[in-house]
Amino acid sequence: MGTAAVVSCALLLAGCGGTDDAGRPETRHRPVSMAGKGAAQLPVPQGKGSKADDDFNGDGAPDLVLDDLVHSGHGDDAGIGVVYGSKAGLRPGARQLLSARTNGARTKGELPASFESEAACDLDKDGFTDLLVSTDPPYDGIGQPPVPLQILFGSPKGLTGKAVKVKVPAQARFGNDWSDQPVCGDFDGDGAADLVLHASGARLTYLRGPFKRTGAPRAAGKPLAAPGNDLVTGRATDVDRDGYDDVLVRKAANASGAAAGALVLGGPKGPAETGVLFPAGSDIAFGRFGKAKATDAAIAGPTGVALRYDVPSTLRSTLEAKNVAVDAGDLDGDGLSELVLSGGGSGSGGGAGEVRVFRGRTAGIDKNATATVTPSAKGTTQVLAVADFDGDERADLILRTYRGDGEDTVGVYPGVKGDLVVRKPRITFSTQEFLALGDGA
Repeated sequence: MGTAAVVSCALLLAGCGGTDDAGRPETRHRPVSMAGKGAAQLPVPQGKGSKADDDFNGDGAPDLVLDDLVHSGHGDDAGIGVVYGSKAGLRPGARQLLSARTNGARTKGELPASFESEAACDLDKDGFTDLLVSTDPPYDGIGQPPVPLQILFGSPKGLTGKAVKVKVPAQARFGNDWSDQPVCGDFDGDGAADLVLHASGARLTYLRGPFKRTGAPRAAGKPLAAPGNDLVTGRATDVDRDGYDDVLVRKAANASGAAAGALVLGGPKGPAETGVLFPAGSDIAFGRFGKAKATDAAIAGPTGVALRYDVPSTLRSTLEAKNVAVDAGDLDGDGLSELVLSGGGSGSGGGAGEVRVFRGRTAGIDKNATATVTPSAKGTTQVLAVADFDGDERADLILRTYRGDGEDTVGVYPGVKGDLVVRKPRITFSTQEFLALGDGA
């Protein structure tokens, strides 16, 4: 995984300021609005396999996963939505609904009521990204609970068929906590995706890839010691640039929602050594905010965002932005990451529905070079992804705004040179579109 990958435990974002992009040729995008219109269903493009992240159908274009699909009422989980990409970017018409009834594996004859995406990586090394799903298998509260994770394998037609349960050997478990919170990464540097799971008692379960189609790992040893009990959801990152992915662990959050964190460093035997310790925070993002060959960290806390350049160096700077979430990505294509802030009272001029972007420069984050994205829909805005979906070597900003009970708008905001990101979405749609497919589509 690249060092611009984000390790994040909270995804609600906030806002900032910038100029209008309408007059710049490179930012003129014709909006394709589909919210509430029920866009025509398109076939999933068929691929032959690729090394791209989040590419379930192997056509070389990243795809987008959506949980918490809006729907009326408060019944069972509506399922997981997937929007497939193309060389021109995301194509909301090429969408797919995954559900427990259609795609879930049974436990003791019961289908899961919960069916939520957790992580994505090519677990069986066939060129098609696979999706890890969290479920709620029946458990009587006695002894170790069953493993709640299932795998939907990618294919030329995308994510199809029934999931298989992740098999965790007995020697790789510890205590009676759920084996959950999976993080994908190549922790032993052999080129195959591995999994790290939460165990209990400040330990981690490490499963070596590649995985078999039965859900079994290639190998698994005893649980590993770690300085915290909980894994942050997100991608692993090779922070120290030694060829082995590292994983972030966290201790229990305090009353403000902040928690101390630490890196567990990968190596030939997997993640086994505690590296950098981080101060208490509610969210962490890794990127290249400064020098092109450095890995930096932005740590969001209740009083601001701490910037630490050349991890594991000491604190270098702080942004006055309270209770925000942080993400990172190269929006202008210069090889350096921009820092994206979102979420409640930022204390720096942003509103609850806005997203603020700070430019990365050789000397670090430029506090005076910002851009603001304010979705036209009013509500709570969440960053879904900061990644290059259209292949122009600039990350795109994918935002989701909850407009009320059973209503939302997802917007795709391409990254651009100069202004960092367009202010009006290139594409908009609602997750209501997936429910029109019906369960079992």
